Amino acid sequence: MRRSLMNRVLATLAAASLLVAPVQAFAFSRVKDLVEVQGIRDNMLVGYGLVVGLAGSGDSLRNAPFTQESLNTMLERMGVNTRGDTMQTKNVAAVMVTANLPAFAGQGTRIDVSVSALGDAKSLQGGTLLVTPLFGADGEIYSLAQGPVAIGGFVAQGQAASVTRGVPTAGRISNGAIVEREIGFKLADATTLKLSLHNPDLTTATRIAAAVNNYLGAAIASVSDPSTIHLIVPPNYTNGVVGLLTDVEQLKVDPDEPAKVVIDEQSGVIVMGADVRVSTVAIAQGNLTIRISETPEVSQPLPFSQGGTTKVVPRTQIQVDDSHGNKMAVLSEGASLQRLVDGLNALGVGPRDIISILQAIKAAGALQADIEVVG
Repeated sequence: MRRSLMNRVLATLAAASLLVAPVQAFAFSRVKDLVEVQGIRDNMLVGYGLVVGLAGSGDSLRNAPFTQESLNTMLERMGVNTRGDTMQTKNVAAVMVTANLPAFAGQGTRIDVSVSALGDAKSLQGGTLLVTPLFGADGEIYSLAQGPVAIGGFVAQGQAASVTRGVPTAGRISNGAIVEREIGFKLADATTLKLSLHNPDLTTATRIAAAVNNYLGAAIASVSDPSTIHLIVPPNYTNGVVGLLTDVEQLKVDPDEPAKVVIDEQSGVIVMGADVRVSTVAIAQGNLTIRISETPEVSQPLPFSQGGTTKVVPRTQIQVDDSHGNKMAVLSEGASLQRLVDGLNALGVGPRDIISILQAIKAAGALQADIEVVG
């Protein structure tokens, strides 16, 4: 009885130790989220059209002659002749219509379109896009768009003030275009495939090729450069190319990433990768700030005094901040991202100063990462 109870206790302790044991974390991602198949891509479409039904917020035909010309042409197709007449309507706006035609989109499929004002229209709120053909890069019509425009902003104005929120001159039409022409791509007939990495990296590409080869038990994947992986479709594979891509996309790989610091100087945003390391370096930051404020006061003479005058007496306050409270921080060899952030926070500096500090550390050769400045 005692031996059985002791065995149960030992089993419970062993299970508890497994639960609290540290596990190394890996950022595994599906191959589907890391690559795309060359040849399977969207195609950009563009068209020119008219939006009608605007409540006086459309183009002024005097400043937008292309709108008037398009309006005359449309009315002539409807059997209405307006040539030579001067129209004063402001309920029409010329727009550019754009859309992305997805790969393998079949005839009759609906896609979303974006509508943007081309003239001096104030808002597209309440407008309806008339039938607009959308062209591809080859000049052929692939889709037709039409429908009510939905905008995310608004504009309101009176005689002395106006308020504008968002962009009222741009909007979208959900499922506003119908595909009229398909783009042929015979995926099932392919004998070789190329996978392109979203973020080119030689280590990640090698890991993906190794995962594919280990899964299939054959060397069908090879790496030619940091962004391209070649696949040979095995003969008589289940469901052919489609089956191969389905299996490969579900494989999980731990993607590698370079040590990089991305800085947006305009907004002060700093993004640092997990592999950023810093060699031993001492950092001190401090600026001399002098604040001068003027608060003049009015000096009044005593009541019933003779000869007294009212004067303005200057009052000046000067404050000097030499940042004497800031201390020097030391980052040890191979400091991790967390220690780097903690060290910079210990200096009591803001994002703008952190940008200067990171650039200075890089100039000193102590930052083991690339700095990319955007914006």
